[in-house]
Order: sequence, then structure tokens, then C-alpha cells
Amino acid sequence: MSSNLDSGQRDDIVAPAGCVAVWPIRSDGSEGNWQISASGLEAAVEKGYARLGRWREDKTTIYYLKRGEQRKVESGAFPIVGRSPDNAIVVDESDYSPAFIPGTQWRIRSHNAEQGGTNLLKQLIPGRQFPYPKSLYAVEDTLRFFLGNNPNAVVLDFFAGSGTTAHAIARLNRADGGTRQSVSITNNEVSAAEAEQLSSEGLQPGDPAWEARGIFEHITRPRIEAAFTGAAPDCVAVKGSYKFADEFPMAEGFAENVEFVELRYLDLTEVELDLAYESIAPLLWLRAGGTGPMIDQRCNEHGLPKRFDLTSRYGVLFDPDHWRAFLERLPESATTVFVVTDSPSVFSSVAAELPTGSDVVRLYENYLSTFAINGGQ
Repeated sequence: MSSNLDSGQRDDIVAPAGCVAVWPIRSDGSEGNWQISASGLEAAVEKGYARLGRWREDKTTIYYLKRGEQRKVESGAFPIVGRSPDNAIVVDESDYSPAFIPGTQWRIRSHNAEQGGTNLLKQLIPGRQFPYPKSLYAVEDTLRFFLGNNPNAVVLDFFAGSGTTAHAIARLNRADGGTRQSVSITNNEVSAAEAEQLSSEGLQPGDPAWEARGIFEHITRPRIEAAFTGAAPDCVAVKGSYKFADEFPMAEGFAENVEFVELRYLDLTEVELDLAYESIAPLLWLRAGGTGPMIDQRCNEHGLPKRFDLTSRYGVLFDPDHWRAFLERLPESATTVFVVTDSPSVFSSVAAELPTGSDVVRLYENYLSTFAINGGQ
């Protein structure tokens, strides 16, 4: 037909007798393009995959199933139960439950960054400001789409900001009894304006007054503490209630455990000589799953070095000479074991005695090979 459109005007086309020319005109009146060929449309009509819309002023719309919808019919996801007068198929979709794909924009009041972000943050940490916090409920919904069926998920947030992700995970767990974990990472930088002001006061990075204004100390930590305990920084109960799927007073907090740890550089020699255990303890705890108590002390309450220490999830064998007693007390639920030894043969001997499938790590050789940076050649 395009070869006869020499004038470039649609009105110049004369349709065959008994036929009407139908053009791909968009709802706003602009010209579009057919997304199906003539032969493809003929095949769709024959299979019942195409139909005409309602006629209005000698105009109509052609509807047809795209390839994906055709496959659903042919696979039986949409059983054919009949045909309409124009031969278009009639299907039963009552048992079809598609995975919902969220849109790119949500016009929901609770998901508004001001309502669910800025204003909510004011309730948790009054008098403290954070630029453009995300809506707690928008983040919660985003996570629900992907983690709703995974109650044991671990979420890593490299740019924690005000701590919205950890907060949203806690709400999801409360709603369905999940045990999802959130690992939130942030720095403790101050804004450019704050840095200028603090510098004018004679302060510099590292000074307590400077660090107190950093994003972690001033926003992230107090926000998470207020959300989880239900008490604002002034120890007064957080006012108001959550206004979304699971509504309850914010002062109730959450039945969650929280650990705050600092990531910093360590002296390689101190680590090798077993003089920096307390500093690496959080990473060992995370390696073992990050649940339950942390083995964070190298010495006991009397100041004497421990021979070993255990939790329900992991154990640390500080003195391999006591491996028998260690194994006797190792809980069946413990899946990770750290063995402190310089001897590869001793490590291998102990590892051979552990239950099959245990995650066995040699300290401090494995630790240093994993986390050492800028070591050169």
C-alpha cells in the first residue's frame, strides 16, 4: 500500500471495495508504525490471536497478542475455552498468577520522599537533617517485591546513608516473622558546608567534635537506634505511628539485634602475632553468618588467654592443643570454625576432625590473604 502513497496523504488512498483502510494512529493523533507484518497479522487472525476494536466514525483499532502472550496460550497458562463471533480466542485466566513487576514511578502518598522520608526522619531524630532521605515505605515495597518469598535473605547496602534499608528490613521481618539481615556500610563524612564551618572553628577530621557531625555518628547510628529501640536520641519515646501496610506505634521498636562496627586499617604484624583479635572479631562473626552473640574477646574475665570460645553458630580455637575439648563442646548448629595456628599441618589435622561440610578458616593466614591490600610484590 505504501507504494501507492505517492502524494504522501492518507486520504488519497482508496481501499478496495468492501474494505476500510486502517492506519497506526496513536491516541494523541500522531502517526505510529505497525508492529506486525501483513503475513504475521494473517496468521494471528487465523489462530484467533487478533481482533478488531469498536468502530467509531469509520475508525477502529486492531488488537493482537504479542509473542509472549501467544506462548502463554500455547503452553496452557491461558486455556482456550471458546471463540468470539469474530473468531478471536476466549481464554480462562482465573488460575494465572503472574509475577508483579513494579512500575518506575509510584504515586502513593506514603512513598513520597517528603512524607515517608524527611518527615519520618524528623520523628526519629528531631533536630537533625539529612538531604533527600528515601521514603521508608518505598524502600520496603521495593525489597518486598524481591524478598517477600525469602525470609532469610541477606541485604548488603554499600551506601547506607540515613539507614533506610536496615529500617525497611526490620519492618519486613516484623510483618512476616522473617530473619532477613541487613549489612549497612557508610562513611562518617561531613558535608562541604559543615566542613567549612568546623574548619572555621579550628577543628579538623579526627577531632571528636568533627566526627560527631559525620553522617554515621550524626544520622545513621541514631536513626537505626531510634527505629529499633523506639526511643529518640533524647531517650523520649518516638512519637507517631507507621502509616503503611503494617501500622503500629513507632515507639514499639523491633525485636532485632544490631551491631555497630568500625572498618579500619590494621597493622599486619599485630594480626600475625595474635595481638589484634578484638579488631577482626566482627569480620569473623559476619563470616559465620552474623547472627547470635559475637566472640569479641581474646581473653577471659580474668585477663587470661582463652583456649577456645563457642557460640551456637561458630567457634574459635585459640590453642590447637585443646582441640579435643573444643570438638566435644562444639554445637551441632555451629557451621564455621576458626583455628589459630601458624602450622599448616596442625590446621589440616584439626580440620580433618571437624564435621563434614564445616567452613574451616585458618587464622591468621586465611584472614591476611583475604583482606590484605597494597601489599606489593
